[in-house]
Amino acid sequence: MCLIGVSPFFLAACNSTQGEISRDSEPFNEITQDAIISVGGTEPFWALTVTPVDEGYQARYSAPELPDGVEFSVSRFAGNNGLGFSGTLDEEAVSVAITPGDCSDGMSDRTYPYTATVLLGDLTLYGCAHTDLDPFEEGETIP
Repeated sequence: MCLIGVSPFFLAACNSTQGEISRDSEPFNEITQDAIISVGGTEPFWALTVTPVDEGYQARYSAPELPDGVEFSVSRFAGNNGLGFSGTLDEEAVSVAITPGDCSDGMSDRTYPYTATVLLGDLTLYGCAHTDLDPFEEGETIP
């Protein structure tokens, strides 16, 4: 609802005509649907692997308190600038966002092709990711 006497700056927001979207609307496709995705981080050390299975995707999360890991189902979503997975682990929502970009774990001389953010309930984990088809590279640590 627009009000009379409101500054022109705010009136621009009242325009009911939708503008053109200038960004690419194709879904992210750099990671194929059959790729096995490995995600990990430090402080605390943790790992998450996403594997395609007949009925969708299976994730395995491990951490020092879960050395054998725990498996749960996830759903895949390809956005414009990356890939996402969501599921539930021990009644906690899990969201994984993977985006392209050089990443270093800060502990090795590896360069990973993707960055990752994992939301596990109230916990936010930051790390790096690679796939079986797009592995990490050995070399100098990214500054």
